[in-house]
Amino acid sequence: MSRAKKIISILLCGVSAGALLACNGGGLREKYAEQSLAALYDKFEGDVERGTASKPIRLRILENDTAKQSGYLKALLDGFNAKYKDYNIVAVDANQDQYSDLAGDGPYGYGPDVLYQANDVLMKYCAGKHITPLPIDKLDAYGQLPELAKTTYTYNYKNADYFMGVGVNVQAPMMYYRKDLLPDDWQEKWDDNKNGIPDMQEDMRAMYRFGLQRNAADKDKYGFMQSLFDPYFSCGYLFTYGAYVFGSDNTDTKDIGFDANEADKGAGVILQLAQSMNSGCIDDSITVARESEFASGAYFAVNNTQDMYGTMIDSLAAVYAKNGMTAAAAKKLATENTVAAPVPALPKSGILSETSGETLQSIVMGGINGYAISSYTKYPKASLAFLNYATSYEMILKRNEYLGIAPARSDCNKDCTVQADVAHSLYDMAENGRISIMPTVSGADRIWTPLQTAFTDIATDPYREGGKLYTASDGKPNYNALNALLKTVNKNIYDSIYTIKQ
Repeated sequence: MSRAKKIISILLCGVSAGALLACNGGGLREKYAEQSLAALYDKFEGDVERGTASKPIRLRILENDTAKQSGYLKALLDGFNAKYKDYNIVAVDANQDQYSDLAGDGPYGYGPDVLYQANDVLMKYCAGKHITPLPIDKLDAYGQLPELAKTTYTYNYKNADYFMGVGVNVQAPMMYYRKDLLPDDWQEKWDDNKNGIPDMQEDMRAMYRFGLQRNAADKDKYGFMQSLFDPYFSCGYLFTYGAYVFGSDNTDTKDIGFDANEADKGAGVILQLAQSMNSGCIDDSITVARESEFASGAYFAVNNTQDMYGTMIDSLAAVYAKNGMTAAAAKKLATENTVAAPVPALPKSGILSETSGETLQSIVMGGINGYAISSYTKYPKASLAFLNYATSYEMILKRNEYLGIAPARSDCNKDCTVQADVAHSLYDMAENGRISIMPTVSGADRIWTPLQTAFTDIATDPYREGGKLYTASDGKPNYNALNALLKTVNKNIYDSIYTIKQ
């Protein structure tokens, strides 16, 4: 039996204004073997609820601010309302903050019926039964989702799997570089495998060497630049060498794995990258200057999220326009010269100064944003109709058009036209296990401060006056010290979750 067939949905028995009523879900797994999926879920059976002319059904939809500002939410609501006009269903903006808490608002009737948020936000609602498990046989998008999107939104309760949300777009850090700043002879000197792709895009060792050369020629110019203190962007260096957040598929918060396997090599990569940058990597200085310094040419490459691609192009286009180009020509050239790609492969040895040897494909921390249905909705079938409309082929392509998202649907990812290269890269990363999804369990928020403290400490080492803490006498990483630091990270996270009184 396929994994998709094993994922089941349950019928929540009902809600009051104060809390969900208890359900008797016993035996669903056994019944599934005997009955069709549709027979188990009366909540979503039958026709979509209908309002009346005097009392239409109002579905409150929670979207993010970018969707509102871009006009996408209006297009989404207008399209759905036109389609379901004869049903007297009207979908409206929930008019709530994009980070509103369903667990706090929903029981009292203030929450949305359908909500779009990041997977770690949506899935934290599972334990309290605040979002409704979905019937996969009634989800139009399900068959088009990559396995990562399916597992991300699968919740295991009493040894049964429940599908809780539909992935819309993949989010993860990417590397961006300036094609027009490549050396004129890069095809001869910086394309060892002669595949037409610069070595700097494929191998962090080449990027490291190129950055050192660029800085040696001009002290105000750099290669790859990143605020290394930021865990969201830097955890991937640890993950690439076998680290993990929590054990048992990110659910066991007593098993903390930032020192697992050869994670100290990843910490050593952070240290070596800091040596090739400037002290701005210690804090958010590089992040603050990222777009402007990329546009000015001071930074050859930066780390940034997929949704900032358009902003980076606009920043570069503004520089071109300032130098005399027309707006249209500047935008076209900026798009041509801004290359987005996965973070380059890392050396298996962990040593960036090496010029040969095996590499490991980089892994990054990321997520999959999606839609879920509130357990408190009075109109589950109408809400499901909206969710299906919002995750349809047509609307996901329109979302890509308006927002430049990387679609989670495989057909939309293949056919999207805005930031298509980025979308394809992120989808491939999701398919190939190169995105480590942010944990959704209680206590996951305690990882950030200990990690940020440790990464700041590592990035500071090249700029310390006097003795270095994590750099050996030969200039290479001191792995014993780095391993001890990562163990301290684990302990501090554990203490924050289990020991320190909150």
